[in-house]
Amino acid sequence: MTGGVIAAIAFLILAIFISIFLMVLLQTFHEVNQSVAVIRSSVDVLSKQVEDILGNANELLDDVNHKVATVDPVFQAAADLGESVSDLNNATRDLTTRVTSTGKSAGKVGVATKAAKSVYKMYRNHQTKKQSRTTNK
Repeated sequence: MTGGVIAAIAFLILAIFISIFLMVLLQTFHEVNQSVAVIRSSVDVLSKQVEDILGNANELLDDVNHKVATVDPVFQAAADLGESVSDLNNATRDLTTRVTSTGKSAGKVGVATKAAKSVYKMYRNHQTKKQSRTTNK
């Protein structure tokens, strides 16, 4: 009987520990259920707020896209103007180069003309002197 009593006491102790474990486990499950309920309600509130934020973000994005589309032609016009100014600068440089080279050529012709006039004057002076010597003799 001593063996049966010991087994009964051991079984009783085991049953007590199992019941304590089950009570703690039941309390933990109850807390987990409460936490899940709180999380669920918080997630519902957050999802509604996120929907509102996304709606506002979409409206803002549409507004920005509309304004960018409005401003886009201004940037295109500025780019076209810059290209036109660049073309005008190139044309001005070309014209300046042509005028400068023409001026240099004209300068050379002017120097040659002056030299020719000087030679002609010297020739006429020489002819005049020659005629006056011939007439004086």
